[in-house]
Amino acid sequence: MKKKILIFSLAYYPKHIGGAEVAIKEITDRLSPEEYEFHLVCNRFDSTLPKEEKVGNVTVHRIGLVTKSPDMGDLSKWPLHLNKLFYQFTSFGKAKKLHKIYRFDGIWAMMAHSTGVPAARFKQAYPSVQYVLNLQEGDPPEYIEKKMRVFGNWFKKAFTTADKIQVLSNFLARWARNMGYNKDIVLIPNGTDTTLFSRSLSEQSIKNTHDVVLVSTSRLVNKNALDDVIMALPLLPKNVRFVNYGFGPDKEKLHTLAETLKVSDRVELAPHPGVDKLPPYLHRADIFIRPSRSEGQGISFIEAMAAGLPVIATQEGGIADFLFDEKRNPNKGTTGWAVDANSPEQIKLAVEDIINRPEKVTEVVVRAKAMAIEKYDWNLIAKRMDNEVFKPLFK
Repeated sequence: MKKKILIFSLAYYPKHIGGAEVAIKEITDRLSPEEYEFHLVCNRFDSTLPKEEKVGNVTVHRIGLVTKSPDMGDLSKWPLHLNKLFYQFTSFGKAKKLHKIYRFDGIWAMMAHSTGVPAARFKQAYPSVQYVLNLQEGDPPEYIEKKMRVFGNWFKKAFTTADKIQVLSNFLARWARNMGYNKDIVLIPNGTDTTLFSRSLSEQSIKNTHDVVLVSTSRLVNKNALDDVIMALPLLPKNVRFVNYGFGPDKEKLHTLAETLKVSDRVELAPHPGVDKLPPYLHRADIFIRPSRSEGQGISFIEAMAAGLPVIATQEGGIADFLFDEKRNPNKGTTGWAVDANSPEQIKLAVEDIINRPEKVTEVVVRAKAMAIEKYDWNLIAKRMDNEVFKPLFK
């Protein structure tokens, strides 16, 4: 019999999406509608979106405060910034109403700090319904736990009442254990469309300037440490430039930093073109960089590896699962260049090493690309979610 699963997610397609929402769609699109029926409760945000519609294999039920056609920046402003808080309460009420109609077999909560509280409340109300918690937080656990203290013991229950926790990295698995979870943990990372990113592009799409272009596809927030990249530029030759594709609240702060360091002409903060259009932007660059201060996994690194770019990153959080450095991880095949957090000087040295050792770069890029294709393709990830998470729950 077809299993009915209700997904808790703060947002969903077609607007205001991030890595968690991409993961939901990529996985549900690949699971058989003959075996699973997915519903999802999310914030609506935009009054032009219907309260209910079918998106791929998911029936989306939208709730919350709305304005007309808001952009990503508007979500952190009045009144839409209240949606994240209200969701902790209103999504549970909506889920109860939907359960009376559809009688769900399972619930799937995307990120503990976003949806774990209403999921735990639903599990307590309906203990026979199987509960999967997906952890893919990028912020430091201590920061998240401090923010969630307002919900008292309910945040811990988001972990301890789960029937199964799926994590993107060993870093997040340790967090689940520290929060008191003592059942099965399944480590399945987020994936990417490796065919899309590894595809050969036309000559017009490939960089042909003499500049060395550092590229990132990062939200403009403190944890992604783009300020460290900008601070490294004065230490590097003037033909080294930095371009980031992404949105976020720190845009003006980063612009001001570039002006102060007199490297504004070498820094470009551009909008994210969307995943489907991203590969040509990566292929026009020389080096991918994100010296994260914290990271749950970071699928942008995998996309860059699939595109054939050398990668500079820290080994914070989940990055340590796949980025192995020649000196720091001598027993593993090198897949990138590791730097410490908050170290523009080490970024400078890593960029120079990549520029000066083309043969080493070729070796590392080939190995990293193979790893991305073999371990992180969405087809593989969806199959693992089916076989290692959903099927065992409903057997």
